[in-house]
Order: sequence, then structure tokens, then C-alpha cells
Amino acid sequence: MGDADESAKLWKVNRTIHELVKDRGFQVSDEEINVDLQSFREVYANSMGVIDRSQLNFFSVSRTDPTDQVFVFFSDEKSVGVKTMRKMLEILEQKSIQRGIIVFPGNMTPSARKVIVAMSAQYRLEEFSESDLLVNITHHTLVPKHEVLSPEEKNILLERYRLKDTQLPRIQIADPVARYYGLRRGQVVKITRPSETSGRYASYRICF
Repeated sequence: MGDADESAKLWKVNRTIHELVKDRGFQVSDEEINVDLQSFREVYANSMGVIDRSQLNFFSVSRTDPTDQVFVFFSDEKSVGVKTMRKMLEILEQKSIQRGIIVFPGNMTPSARKVIVAMSAQYRLEEFSESDLLVNITHHTLVPKHEVLSPEEKNILLERYRLKDTQLPRIQIADPVARYYGLRRGQVVKITRPSETSGRYASYRICF
């Protein structure tokens, strides 16, 4: 892939990951999302036109809870190993941040994935390959609007319809939309679809 192609790809990835973080309720400015390709290259590419991925790393703070922060880490390593995971964890530890998202060009080794599981009591780590983020799936016309319910909203829903968790339709934790919103097991998402008769209708799914 030429440098121009690579920078265009990273420009798209950078936009989607900023949209994802914003859609999860973190502070992201429209300027960060809407930066054009030319400006992106001017800021992040070196004199050879190569993008330094480490310059794309960013932090964001929740719009409702200033103690809730997320760190997005772009890996240079094509196949992410334990070393890269360690580097990311060191940054999270230094900054006292519990949430981390790693974005990488190629794939992730099984040993690196084990780190995510091993650290899950202390850190909430997620991973996306750059190819996952080339297009924002939630912008697709066939993907209806999704909203993650707070624990209180979930309880109100269950009480209103006299339902148990197990009676709700399910969405898999590995579903691309569930991954986009960072759903965890037990969380409920409200899905609003257009309806020919009533304008629109809502359905609910629980992540498992």
C-alpha cells in the first residue's frame, strides 16, 4: 500500500474511532471527527508522507462522569503481541485510566488476547483492527438507531413489562454493533426502527 493510500485509510479509521468514542458518551469535538484528509496529512504525516500512528493516540473524558476516561492506542505493530499490550497498560497505569481501546493494522496474537482476559478485573480493554473501522457500521442505512440503556433505564423497562433479563431478545457480545458501543453482558440496548404504520417502533435486546 502506498503512503497516500495508507494515510487515506488511517484518516477514515481515525474518524470512525472518534465517532465511536463520542457515541459512547465521551467528549469529542466535531472538528476532530470532520477533519479533512489534507489537514489530517498535514498534522500527522512526516516529510515522507508516512503517518506516525503514535501521534493518533488520544484520551477522552465521559460527558457525565469526569472520573470515567478512555485511552485510544494506535499500534505500529502489525501483529500485536504482549509487548505492545504491556506498553498500552503502562500508559493506562500512569494516567490512572481503566478503559483502553487498541487499534492495530493487522491482527492480534493469541497471547495478546489473553492479556485482555487476564487484566479484565482491573482494566476494560477492547481491540479493533483498522479494517474494522474503515467504515462506521452505524451509519449504514440498514443499521437502525441503537441506544445503550443505563442500569436505571433497564430496571424501569423490566418493571414496566414485568420481564426478567432472560425474557429479552439477545444481541451477541461479538456482534459488530455491540462491539461498536462496547456493550457488556447484561446491558440492554434500545433499537429504534422506522415503521410504515407508526412512524417508528422500539425493540430491546440484552447483550450476552
